[in-house]
Amino acid sequence: MSTTGLEVFDKTLQSTHIWLDEIMEEIGPDRHLAWKVLTTVLQALRDRLPVELAAHFGAQLPLLVRGGFYAGFDPSTMPTRWHTAEEFRQHIAANLADARAVGASDAIDAVVRVLDRHLSPGQVGKVYRALPKQIRELWPDYEASET
Repeated sequence: MSTTGLEVFDKTLQSTHIWLDEIMEEIGPDRHLAWKVLTTVLQALRDRLPVELAAHFGAQLPLLVRGGFYAGFDPSTMPTRWHTAEEFRQHIAANLADARAVGASDAIDAVVRVLDRHLSPGQVGKVYRALPKQIRELWPDYEASET
């Protein structure tokens, strides 16, 4: 039985809850914080990717998550010039500053693990290879599978 009356909405709600549950397993039981972590990390990834790749990546996300991914989207500023893991972490930390304490590294780890589990390896690989080497090092599970 459909909860919303539209299968596409039911499916995206279910997928989004699964992703948030997996993030909460790592950062604690706060669904609002899990959503903040998910969208913050996805938007930082989006902003570091070439526009065309960001669009292809966004198309792979559940519909509801895709909305968070595109919130505040400004393709004229992409890709950003962050080249180091520290710059990337600082950006994440600044955007999580108004949330309950969760470290930028923990946020990044939680989100990339969800992406590894739910997106195709080909899509994850394209995103991974488009990032500067130092930022790729924040994606340890994928890095290990590449060697």
